[in-house]
Formats: sequence, C-alpha cells, structure tokens
Amino acid sequence: MAGSNGYKDKRKHPRFYMDWPLEYRVMDGSPAYGGLVVDGSEVGLRIHSIKNLPIGTKLKIAVIFPRGFQMTNFDVLAEIVWKDLYYEEEQNGYQYGLKFVHINEEDLQKLRQLLGEQIQM
Repeated sequence: MAGSNGYKDKRKHPRFYMDWPLEYRVMDGSPAYGGLVVDGSEVGLRIHSIKNLPIGTKLKIAVIFPRGFQMTNFDVLAEIVWKDLYYEEEQNGYQYGLKFVHINEEDLQKLRQLLGEQIQM
C-alpha cells in the first residue's frame, strides 16, 4: 500500500495505532515501570517510556486494554531492537521498537483480535 508520499510499506505484518498503557520489567528482576504502546503488529510494538534502556534489553510486558466494561491484558517477552529520543510538550523520554521473543497462543489470539478490531475502524 503506497502512501501519499509514494512510500510503500514493505512490512510483512502491518502496524496499527494503539494507545494502551503497559507495564514492563527488565528480565534482571528490576521493579516494574510504566509506558504507553503507540503502535504494534503481530510481531512487535512501538512504545514510549521515560526509562533509558539499551538496545538488546529483554522485557517482560503486560499490555492493558479495554474488553467490554473491564480491563484485561496480554503478556509478551520482547527485545528492544531500536530506540530514539522522544519529545512531547510536557514529557520527554524514549521510544522503543520491540520485537516479540515469546508470546503464548492465548495472548497471540487476544492481540490478533485487537488488531482485527483496528482494521474495522
């Protein structure tokens, strides 16, 4: 699919906008931190966080999203594959590209359902 600038997205898995909170822990047992999922696909996420982490860090993540009148989550083990500084009016931090290392089948089905709902919007 080519955009108005002529750029064709070559991704095997399309990315979809998300605006969901997440909680993550570095695999070394450090405390939990919060962040925000900006977009994602079946193979990874882009997140914003104020925590400075190096590329290659593995994170255990719980993404929280609404399901009807309650909140639920899916869990994933991911690795930081790129990072960049992030500046917004009232918050500075980092944005990270995460690649899924492991996601169980039940959580993958939840993610696929959420992505399918994004397609229909």
